[in-house]
Amino acid sequence: MAPGDAPDPVRATMLAILQQLNRAESMHEGRERDQALALGDIERLLNRFWATEREAVRVPQVLGLLVRNGLVRAHATSGPRAHATSAARSPTAHYYRITVEGKQFLVEALAKTDRIA
Repeated sequence: MAPGDAPDPVRATMLAILQQLNRAESMHEGRERDQALALGDIERLLNRFWATEREAVRVPQVLGLLVRNGLVRAHATSGPRAHATSAARSPTAHYYRITVEGKQFLVEALAKTDRIA
């Protein structure tokens, strides 16, 4: 990025979501049902993220882009996981998990931004 160029809020939010999903997967290695996050969890984690805080982007829309591009996989969960969560959640909830392609995109994007020009 050239000096003076403002960061793209959508791209930054995409990377932030992928980072959170990757973190959840790493933290809960071996416990597959805990390696995915619900939309509400993602929104809570990004509550103070600059792009969402300024309402420049909406997390559900960016998450939809990630799903459509195969970087994140969405699945509905009913049963033990849904009932083990708080009572406020519905018995069927949608959870999101990073894909192999999402990890590859994240690694490449971080490698590009960490380079010294």
